[in-house]
Amino acid sequence: MKKREGFEDGGVFAAGNGLLDRRLLLSGGLAAGAAGLALGQSPDWMKTPGRGFSGYGMPSKWQEKVQRPFSPAPGRPGTGSSRTPLHLLEGTITPNGLHFERHHNGIPDIDPARHELAIHGMVKRPLAFSVENLMRYPMETHIRFIECPGNSGGYASAQPAQTTAGGINGLLSCSEWTGVRLSTLLDEAGVQPGAKWVVAEGADAAAMSRSVPLEKCLDDAVIALYQNGEAIRPEQGYPMRLLLPGFEGNMCVKWLRRLKVTDAPVDARDETSHYTELMPGGKARQYMFLQAVKSAIVKPSFGMAMRGPGVYEISGLAWSGAGKVSKVEITADGGRTWAQAALGDPVLPKALTRFRLPWKWDGRPSVLASRATDETGETQPTRAAWVAQYATGQFYHFNGIQSWAVAADGTVSNVYL
Repeated sequence: MKKREGFEDGGVFAAGNGLLDRRLLLSGGLAAGAAGLALGQSPDWMKTPGRGFSGYGMPSKWQEKVQRPFSPAPGRPGTGSSRTPLHLLEGTITPNGLHFERHHNGIPDIDPARHELAIHGMVKRPLAFSVENLMRYPMETHIRFIECPGNSGGYASAQPAQTTAGGINGLLSCSEWTGVRLSTLLDEAGVQPGAKWVVAEGADAAAMSRSVPLEKCLDDAVIALYQNGEAIRPEQGYPMRLLLPGFEGNMCVKWLRRLKVTDAPVDARDETSHYTELMPGGKARQYMFLQAVKSAIVKPSFGMAMRGPGVYEISGLAWSGAGKVSKVEITADGGRTWAQAALGDPVLPKALTRFRLPWKWDGRPSVLASRATDETGETQPTRAAWVAQYATGQFYHFNGIQSWAVAADGTVSNVYL
């Protein structure tokens, strides 16, 4: 490899403090360690037949610790959230049982035979669709992320929270969603001239409601019925949910029962008391829907220990509500120099993208961070630049650069650049 100006070792270093060229991941240039297990003895599980079949497969008992941490509101067990343990997973698809949850009044137990989706308001033909009706329409499948607008909001705090990458960023998941394009149903209902918004309402006890621009509903919105190949689970909106790719997760209304076409937003409880941006001067900005370009290193991260100097892989996730991630850069010296990471295929719009970069750690204290750029040219701001835009207490829609400090003893902590 060609030597890069300012970095030693024949060009294998791409940036300061040991970041290696991402092409080493493809060239086989990273040596594997020696085998540590004797091959002469068979383990116990090779000596007796294994267990039989089951009707629904479950994870290995050795993976029992891979679970969602959850935080119900005091005295309100049906209200709160659980977070995807991003630091314990690989790839980009979230298993159904680990998809994050956010509930405002518990999970309803809906009989699909008694559930309908009504489309009414400024339409020529008010319609109602049963689950069976929707199954007859053309379906399409897309891989898309869903992110709560409050995800990573802890970075707005004065002091960095010492918790895992999943604890900070786990209000984020990515799935393969299958359903009926909403524009198909709206076309059938016949949207009247002057209509500009659609009010989506869920069938939970909170009747959770959000106003959605009609333009989005006629674009890539989907009435999702399946997640990762199986029917959507109750905690994800069974029997159907609204999917608005790239928009904040709260708008992807679960247990969807009603879509009212209107000429204006309705200022519902869930879009006035929550999910607004506090601005300097005492005002709150509403209807900021798009989830901006963002990234997070998940390995190494808080709770993990580096086991002495050597070559490690820095791995993380990047995403953008505006489209595809075009590049991710990583620093190991607190932002003085940056190296471009390798992006895992496929790189899809409005989906999680895995990035990787080898790092030769020399055992000295280091600060790791990542910054992503999307296909529109938008790049993550620094945390300080993001915080400076808002009033104290604003935590929605954080997309600033995140960082981890690696101490000489290998422990990892959350720090601010």
